[in-house]
Amino acid sequence: MIGAGVIGLAVARELAAGGRETLILEAEHRFGTGASSRNSEVIHAGLYYRNGSLKARLCVAGRDRLYAYCRDRGVEHRRCGKLIVASESAQLPALEAIAAAALANGVTLGELSRAAARALEPQLECSAALHSPLTGIIDSHGYMLALLADAERSGATLACDSEVRRVLPGERSVAIAVNGAEPTLEARLVVNCAGVHAPAVARRMEGFPAAHVPREYFSRGNYFSLSGRAPFRHLIYPIPEDGGLGIHLTLDLAGRARFGPDVEWIDSCDYEVDPQRGTRFYQAIRRYWPALPEGSLRPDYAGVRAKITGPGGGEVDFRIEGPRSHGVPGIVNLFGIESPGLTASLAIASEAVTHID
Repeated sequence: MIGAGVIGLAVARELAAGGRETLILEAEHRFGTGASSRNSEVIHAGLYYRNGSLKARLCVAGRDRLYAYCRDRGVEHRRCGKLIVASESAQLPALEAIAAAALANGVTLGELSRAAARALEPQLECSAALHSPLTGIIDSHGYMLALLADAERSGATLACDSEVRRVLPGERSVAIAVNGAEPTLEARLVVNCAGVHAPAVARRMEGFPAAHVPREYFSRGNYFSLSGRAPFRHLIYPIPEDGGLGIHLTLDLAGRARFGPDVEWIDSCDYEVDPQRGTRFYQAIRRYWPALPEGSLRPDYAGVRAKITGPGGGEVDFRIEGPRSHGVPGIVNLFGIESPGLTASLAIASEAVTHID
């Protein structure tokens, strides 16, 4: 197993529970330091994704499994719901398209007039809104701790500071070089869950067909936090933009508000937040919260999405590919596992296992 983010931990849990001796190799000093700890911590309902896609199917299935898992394992979470808002009448067709896409995925949304939306959130400004009661928030670190505990209880081992440098697939086993040029490990199965770095890891697989390795693109999502408490009980989402879901308002489990992520295309994986981007945040947020106080936003953190398409490339589905797809025994690659990866993680793990042989 390569990668100890939320997807890698969920897959390791699934494999170990099935009786496989499982070693999780993580290049960083600890688990979950990438996108798994640099996101909105939202449990998505399954609204935006093309019907029949892996994103749609695994988000809806994963959402229900995740809520049940959190209840069973005591992972802190809250089903707070969210409002998707059209800031002006020109956005109403886009709002209708979201409602239709959600319905095709088996998710029913409440349609709200401006007055009905303001009755729920008096400081909200919009032309109309959709209400998603199945959306929630989660303690992502607590969730990963629970996944790791489950995996270790079934015999899995986490090895941090273990960067995979080379992978040498063979007919019966796969040799792996960790922190050096020479192979030191041998496995019957390697699952690549390296997130934004998954294509780079796949290119280290000697003899692996290049046609089955997508190009990675780096889309940074910046977050700004709010000084003081926001006057909202629901998450507030605008109409999605190219490459993301728009600068939305999310709440953590303590009720603190943060805004983001935006979409910033960059050349490499970099988590630095430019304070100057705050100007765009104020403009975007005031479309749905005109009373946002000046000077109330602070640069917080950033994440980098695991994109396998660039600007203007549109929505691309998750790619989970095993030997039946690429022809190389003992290798399963997971590419483009961006949002809703956290929500879908348990379902993604079950799907990945089906691609082993």
